[in-house]
Amino acid sequence: MNVDALNFSMDGLLPVVVQHHQSGAVLMVGFANREAVLKTLESRHAWFFSRSRQRLWEKGETSGHYLDVRGLRVDCDGDALIYVCEPHGPTCHTGESSCFFERLDDVPAAETSGEAAAILFDTIRRRQAQADPSASYGARVLAEGVDRVGKKVGEEATEVIIAAKNADPAELAHEIADRWFHTFVLLAQQGMEPEDVWNELRRRRH
Repeated sequence: MNVDALNFSMDGLLPVVVQHHQSGAVLMVGFANREAVLKTLESRHAWFFSRSRQRLWEKGETSGHYLDVRGLRVDCDGDALIYVCEPHGPTCHTGESSCFFERLDDVPAAETSGEAAAILFDTIRRRQAQADPSASYGARVLAEGVDRVGKKVGEEATEVIIAAKNADPAELAHEIADRWFHTFVLLAQQGMEPEDVWNELRRRRH
């Protein structure tokens, strides 16, 4: 589908959902006209049309918190888009990472698995930046270097195998969580991100 096939409403706009390229979290919703979509495709930055100001605007033009567009999806009727983005700083003007942080009544705000993984890795990176081994277990392991982190990954692999042989789902989930945690710590120690692993897995699909 090309831009000419998009189904803009009578006011020339369509809704755009902005999604985090790693966690899948919804960051914001805006509107775009044909020109905004074309500028997004050309620049690979997120462009929108402001209904209140009646003009085009680029996310980050004031705050510096730009959205790099990694991908773009069109809904089945061609009347809505998803910008799959890498955010540079918080997306919401309040300073929150997402505009969707409020709850309605007592309904819990659900957290996707991707969001949980991203939050965990961000926490590990923050502890790494603090460089205070007393701050947390993860910070202490990081401070001990690659040999210590690698040893923990190996130890947890053994624990996973034992849990599987015990045929205990709860124990297995616990040990796999430990393995994933220490693998995240190893990625941080090596200056890598989970996205590096996801990219490798994507390559293996072909």
